[in-house]
Amino acid sequence: MSYFNDNEHKQPNENESLNSYSPLQERLQREQEEESKRRANKNSGGKKGGYFISGLAGVIVGALVMWLLLPSMVGQLPGKTTSHTKNGDSQTTITQTATEVTTDITSAVEKVSDAVVGITNIQEVTDFWNQRSAEQEAGSGSGVIYKIEDNKAFVITNYHVVEGAKQLEVTLADGTKEEATLVGSDIWTDLAVISIKSENVKVVAEFGDSEVLKQGETVIAIGNPLGLDFYGSVTTGVISGKDRAVPVDLNADGYEDWETEVLQTDAAINPGNSGGALINIAGDLIGINSMKIAESAIEGLGFSIPINTVIPIVEELEQNGEVKRPTMGIGLLDLTEVPAFYQQQTLRLPEEVTTGVVVSEVVRGSSADKAGVQQYDVIVEMDGQKIENSIDLRQHLYNETDIGDTLPIKVYRQGKLVELQLTLTEGTTL
Repeated sequence: MSYFNDNEHKQPNENESLNSYSPLQERLQREQEEESKRRANKNSGGKKGGYFISGLAGVIVGALVMWLLLPSMVGQLPGKTTSHTKNGDSQTTITQTATEVTTDITSAVEKVSDAVVGITNIQEVTDFWNQRSAEQEAGSGSGVIYKIEDNKAFVITNYHVVEGAKQLEVTLADGTKEEATLVGSDIWTDLAVISIKSENVKVVAEFGDSEVLKQGETVIAIGNPLGLDFYGSVTTGVISGKDRAVPVDLNADGYEDWETEVLQTDAAINPGNSGGALINIAGDLIGINSMKIAESAIEGLGFSIPINTVIPIVEELEQNGEVKRPTMGIGLLDLTEVPAFYQQQTLRLPEEVTTGVVVSEVVRGSSADKAGVQQYDVIVEMDGQKIENSIDLRQHLYNETDIGDTLPIKVYRQGKLVELQLTLTEGTTL
């Protein structure tokens, strides 16, 4: 019995080859298709595994590269790098990076800071019990070296820093102490000049121009707040205002004697900063720090004498030791300080006269004495300008007149208005 078709060895025609399949052929075809699918699945799984292995290898290699390169990358950061090795079972390298910072402010400070000095005011005091006198420090402040001449270094400071001193000591930036000599001082501008030997002086401040300063411009204050323990302290701020008129009481009698024209800044100025430098961003000296308003409700109100005001005063102090101004030869008292009873009974002023300057005394032989000014005259006008108080009178006299000028003044005397002609003479007092 044969299991094969009789037609198996026959050459089939086209229709037979496409449409005539035996059951065995169908089974073989299915097995081939299943085998192809198994191979395809196997190849697909292999690719996924390959991707995973390749990715893992990439991560490991990347980590190794970063581990090897990171120290050298850190070493390339800006700055100066130093390494230290600690001995032991294993060596540990500690890398420290110090970055040098240079700004306009640091450059300005570096330029002038060594020209700013400390000034110690030494006065003689008497022991109450044994009546022995001894010298001791009465206060300290700051100053600015502005020139060297004939083996001397000249220092600008404030009048109130050197006032009453029997001895003055200057401390330089390197700690060197020098005995100082008072060249001259002026109470009205709160300025003074002292000198020291120049052999240890390395830096001199350069004058700027305070007239060209702009409101909001950056400024830097350098000085010694609260004494030499904080020597060379630097604070920054801006020009808050120009041409500020600040009233001051010079003789501590509770009454304002003068108005100082100053620069206002919010750079911190504290006791001990007096006489120190106010500089611009170029490192040029544009002011001498002088005072601040110290009240609990007020912050950031410091004042500096403009350098354009300082220079002519300093030049006169160098030459004469004092500032010579026009003088009248009188003592002054603001009318507002006189009780109303005495205004009516003693001065006999009209009711409409409420301001002016009372002549409290007349110096014998002075220009006022020669002009016929009398005690208790009330000055209300000078040279055509209304005079309301002693500040008005001093400012007109010192800022708008010269020695030798003759000017008209109007005074009330026993209720009557009198006009006089007064010729100004040279002096250091009013």
